[in-house]
Amino acid sequence: MSQTAQALDFLPLKLAILTVSDSRTSANDSSGELLAERATAAGHQVIAREICTDDRYLLRAVFSHWIADAEIQVILSTGGTGITGRDNTPEALECLLDKRLDGFGELFRSLSFVEIGTSTIQSRALAGIANATLLFCLPGSTGACRTAWDGILAEQLDRRTHPCNFAQLITRFNER
Repeated sequence: MSQTAQALDFLPLKLAILTVSDSRTSANDSSGELLAERATAAGHQVIAREICTDDRYLLRAVFSHWIADAEIQVILSTGGTGITGRDNTPEALECLLDKRLDGFGELFRSLSFVEIGTSTIQSRALAGIANATLLFCLPGSTGACRTAWDGILAEQLDRRTHPCNFAQLITRFNER
């Protein structure tokens, strides 16, 4: 490890967590709770948390509000990434993205394949950047959120991860 890499300290990020569900409440939102616990345990700050029904326009409003909030650096959503008529999270978010991060969904499905086999093709997990805010749309199951956090997000939201990570790039998203 280089001298520069050794000198990097942990940089806590400010996160918002959105649970997309027509049935979950704050009392039974196990996926949102897992993400909040994992983020906090890693040293990040969860500064906003909400549950929203799976309606693309209501979702778009929440995403837009958080994307416009300069304090929020990362948005994690859970739910609404499947293939039924009520799964609208990707459609709600895609039009708001400045850049897609296709590798996130590809890697998530690769990790998920080990756990659930070919059922992983039903996931439309995705990620992107909007207004210098990182956005990650995860499936609604607690297991899928655990896979995403433990297998991808924990490292990519930690600027000490080498050779590169999202945390070290976040301040450069709006550079021209």
